Amino acid sequence: MDPRTVTLLAAERERREIDRIDPQGLVGEDEAYRLQFEGIADKLARGEQIVGLKTGLTSKAKQQTMGVLQPILGHLLGSGLVSNGGVVDTKPLIHPRAEPEIAFRLGRDLNGPTTVAQAKAAAATVMPALEIIDSRFKDFKFGLGDVIADNTSAARVVLGPETPVSSDYELKLVGMVYSKNGEVMATASGAAILGDPWEALAWLATRASELGRPLKAGQVALAGALTDAVFVHPGDAVRLEFDRLGVLDASFA
Repeated sequence: MDPRTVTLLAAERERREIDRIDPQGLVGEDEAYRLQFEGIADKLARGEQIVGLKTGLTSKAKQQTMGVLQPILGHLLGSGLVSNGGVVDTKPLIHPRAEPEIAFRLGRDLNGPTTVAQAKAAAATVMPALEIIDSRFKDFKFGLGDVIADNTSAARVVLGPETPVSSDYELKLVGMVYSKNGEVMATASGAAILGDPWEALAWLATRASELGRPLKAGQVALAGALTDAVFVHPGDAVRLEFDRLGVLDASFA
């Protein structure tokens, strides 16, 4: 196993920050994904299960900051799923942050280049989601190669109520209010995700297929963050209120 993968896996298990593995920005996307997949393979060998995929850097501003022209993807693991209203244990995490997202559950496989129309036809349900990200790097500072290798900072995800998809579902118009401990942190609409969350799902399906990781029926796909992530600590309570999609609650302990 690559020593950089060993370092990342050990940091996650031991709950400790590490220096960047690519401080000079020399690791390209292909190599970074190879490191990510190596780490995922190790977890699968230890009994983990892939339950879906996620997108990262779906905001144009974040892409410009990172110097990339497209989003990135990571894996969702079964051990990271939390039900709506559930409690997220922060003890295994280093410096968790939470960000509101829109998620899909697929009713059929998506393999190969995918259009928005094909993505809509494949999605069975849509739901609010709260992703808890937890970079292994000091001060949450990293470059593109670092974050891809680190499975795009994936840690936990809370899934809200599932709504059946209809052909006229305009997710870009769906509004959201993000609150922590009763205080509004941010508001946004679905258009914050690549202009339309359906575009994000189509991109994810296409890119995942290119990388040999096509989306499968039953899997969850996270479209990307609607707002910036907010630090969360034991005792915090988070609520996402979505127009048409319902309410998601999570607490942290």
